[in-house]
Amino acid sequence: MSGKRDRTITNEDPYHPEEGLKEPAICDGCGALYRNRRWQLDAQAAEVESANPEVSRVSCPACQKIAEKYPEGVVTLRGAYLWEHEEEIRNILRNEESRAMSQNPLQRIMRMEREGDELIIETTEQKLAERLGKVLHRAHQGALSVTWSDDHRLCRVGWERLL
Repeated sequence: MSGKRDRTITNEDPYHPEEGLKEPAICDGCGALYRNRRWQLDAQAAEVESANPEVSRVSCPACQKIAEKYPEGVVTLRGAYLWEHEEEIRNILRNEESRAMSQNPLQRIMRMEREGDELIIETTEQKLAERLGKVLHRAHQGALSVTWSDDHRLCRVGWERLL
């Protein structure tokens, strides 16, 4: 949603049904539990609910996006500095993904691959892409750019450091 006064939807995620899901539900892909209109990563609660014969078996929005290769965030990293510190940078990004998933299990890195002289990271949520760029910029400086599509369906983040 945008500002409190406007109340206009700025992002309509096609993978989030407006009416919600029948509760409780468990994702077959990642084991996330849907209850109280929220997705949660709670292995113990999911195990208890899986014994319930009325639990719905579904695919969560993040697993759907991964299966259909539908990223909402794209982070592009460049520069000689990146390849000299590649392992450390990958660890920073994975750790930030873990922190984000603890708050919202739908925020995930879909893929992280080298393409030529760039490291491309695709995410299931726009905010995660922005968050990855900002945490990398705080840790290693460099040049950071964040752009959003007009309809807020895609966030592109660029980070570059030469030396």
